Amino acid sequence: MALITLRQLLDHAAEYSYGVPAFNINNMEQGLAIMEAAKAVDAPVIIQASRGARSYANDIMLAKMIEALAAIYPDIPLCMHQDHGNNEATCMTAIRHGFTSVMMDGSLEGDAKTPASYEYNVEISERVARMAHWVGASVEGELGVLGSLETGEGEAEDGHGAVGKLDHSMLLTDPDQAVDFVKKTQVDALAIACGTSHGAYKFSRKPDGEILAMSVIEAIHKKLPNTHLVMHGSSSVPQDLQDIINEFGGAMPQTFGVPVEEIVRGIKMGVRKVNIDTDCRMAMTGQFRRIAEQNKAEFDPRKFLKPAMDAMRDLCKARLEAFGTAGHASKIKVIPMDDMAKRYASGSLAPKTN
Repeated sequence: MALITLRQLLDHAAEYSYGVPAFNINNMEQGLAIMEAAKAVDAPVIIQASRGARSYANDIMLAKMIEALAAIYPDIPLCMHQDHGNNEATCMTAIRHGFTSVMMDGSLEGDAKTPASYEYNVEISERVARMAHWVGASVEGELGVLGSLETGEGEAEDGHGAVGKLDHSMLLTDPDQAVDFVKKTQVDALAIACGTSHGAYKFSRKPDGEILAMSVIEAIHKKLPNTHLVMHGSSSVPQDLQDIINEFGGAMPQTFGVPVEEIVRGIKMGVRKVNIDTDCRMAMTGQFRRIAEQNKAEFDPRKFLKPAMDAMRDLCKARLEAFGTAGHASKIKVIPMDDMAKRYASGSLAPKTN
């Protein structure tokens, strides 16, 4: 099997100057669509599951599904990542069930709603990193609160998201604080706040520098050139997918996501992991609606799911190609987690912050 840690994958991405989309899943169909896309373009992949997905699908089912995907596609390096862990238990149980990487989102308190203090974030992120590194697993931290610079609010996703109005400074990661955070926590990757948010309704207009602060990414990368940066809430919410959903009975108001060209620009400034969920949901949902409208007598779920899988596969393939991930799977020799644990213990994987 080709299960890989996030740290090894992002180290490779940095060496060869590409980014890796991280696709969220809840079920088998999504997993197969992602892996088919990766196989088609010889790309490594990150598959991630939120706490909501783990509750929906069950940890054992998810673990066995990832094990099966790794066996079916043995030549594709696959990182299984816990998205937005809210405490130590969430992260450690994920590792126990075979996740090779976890995110400890200490930007919010354990309720996953209340913005946390910087001290709290540092303390809990360091603790999770220390525990995960003992077994060779990778850790992603977050500094700054995910939310809209237009509205000053976060967007809940699977029960995770800041509630209430947020101070503008909370919505943008401070570059100097980022240096201190990485040094103290020893995280392998850093998710930053730059105006992106969860869900489909990110921006009311095509984003510019006022509402999508790519300059923050550039400033952090200058101070932390060896730290892998992560963009959350980075679905592009394509117009054609909005149109398909609305043509067949949907009622999505006009909305804008993060343009692919902006993500590509971010990759040139040190972004190595790009979270994508909404685009995949929209690709599948559009096909559900189309088939239900065009074939009203249809009742076989497979007749809905197969076209939906094909649409998601094509979406994932397009992102793997756009981000430069394509063509790299066969170049990676996967390092077992036990060996990664030894490297952490030796200090060879400590982040370089100066």
